Amino acid sequence: MSDEVLVSVEDGVMIVTINRPKAKNSVNLAVAKGIAAAMDELDSNNDIRAAILTGADNTFCAGMDLKAFVTGELPVIEGRGFAGLCEATPKKPLIAAVEGYALAGGFELAICCDLIVVADNAKFGIPEAKRGLAAAAGGLIRLPRQIPSRIAMEMALTGDFITAQRAYDLGLVNKVVEAGGALEGAKAFARSIAANGPMAVIASKKVVIESQDWQQSEMFPEQAKIVDGVFTSHDAIEGATAFAEKRAPNWKGC
Repeated sequence: MSDEVLVSVEDGVMIVTINRPKAKNSVNLAVAKGIAAAMDELDSNNDIRAAILTGADNTFCAGMDLKAFVTGELPVIEGRGFAGLCEATPKKPLIAAVEGYALAGGFELAICCDLIVVADNAKFGIPEAKRGLAAAAGGLIRLPRQIPSRIAMEMALTGDFITAQRAYDLGLVNKVVEAGGALEGAKAFARSIAANGPMAVIASKKVVIESQDWQQSEMFPEQAKIVDGVFTSHDAIEGATAFAEKRAPNWKGC
């Protein structure tokens, strides 16, 4: 993994930092490869329960590295899409910690995360149309599922930015904190998640995401395919037993 993506693990929580502050943490191919490798490790390592994606030096991500783009470099990983993430998110929870700007591909990275914590100075936008491009890494298809469609249309067609407070009012982000506090806010969410049953967390995320495409008549049968194994697991018995015994559960992930 390159120095352009820093990865650390604290108490079962992975922190992935885009580390190109001089380029406003824009995404080149090296960043895409680094994020993809981190997501592979997240999902394959049973000791890691959740991850946080953030940017160095008080900026989340300004999108695709346009200087690299004009030379023919595309920060796309086969099977994973832009930045090694936007078309194939991990099965475990991923939280965005946003300081400063999350624009274009940076905004698309944020909205493909499961939870978003933002500093009160954050700005969001998909200004691709201003550069003759389109927000094809999720801005045009994910955003209308997360906020009212006319607001998503406005952002796509004008390319104008919205503030952290506006994003919160639209239900796009989970929490607004003081500038400099986004990572700590994300860590608080991650610790809460990491304390829960790992099978239950993964199954819950899968149902919430996939059920958006289910027909009403198939909702409960499709859900059962995902959650039935949770109810017959070791962890289900351990969780109930720990509750009765007034102690912390000892999860096995099975």
